[in-house]
Amino acid sequence: MKTLIINGSPRKNGDTVSLIKKLTEQLNGEYKIVDAYYSDISACIDCRYCRSNDGCSINDEMTEVYDYIADCDNVVIASPIYFSQPTGKLLDVCSRFQTYFAQKHFRGKSPSIKPKKGAIILVGGGDGNPQKAYETLCGILKHINVKDVYELVGSFSTNEISVKYDERALEKVKSLAVFLNS
Repeated sequence: MKTLIINGSPRKNGDTVSLIKKLTEQLNGEYKIVDAYYSDISACIDCRYCRSNDGCSINDEMTEVYDYIADCDNVVIASPIYFSQPTGKLLDVCSRFQTYFAQKHFRGKSPSIKPKKGAIILVGGGDGNPQKAYETLCGILKHINVKDVYELVGSFSTNEISVKYDERALEKVKSLAVFLNS
């Protein structure tokens, strides 16, 4: 079992990372965490290379992510919510999935990556409405061949309570681990 986790949080010990740690403690197999804020991954520059070629013209750490995506079983995207959306750096990383979109829609080829399970973990303390961020990330997961997305996992009152004490969120992470491990 292989799981890719894309972390969109700038805080190395924040609430998003706390939920990721709880998840990884319960995951079977190996996992790779890509930290959007601390990886050498540029945003898509819309050069259109991928419209006629496999892969991407940018040579950075995303090459390793593409290799991992090709045969991993699960993809989890985790992010704080900023202005009702995932973080900008997370979206920068995810913009590089454009190569899979182009492969399918411009070159008429099925993605050369196996079907996967997926999940979204969101954390927020503002208005408590994660729906827009969840919909954005579900759309992204679809383009990397995620066929089965688990229900939203998250904590949405982090201004008042740390996720370490949010029993509902911690229980959802346990259930998510069972889903990904099966």
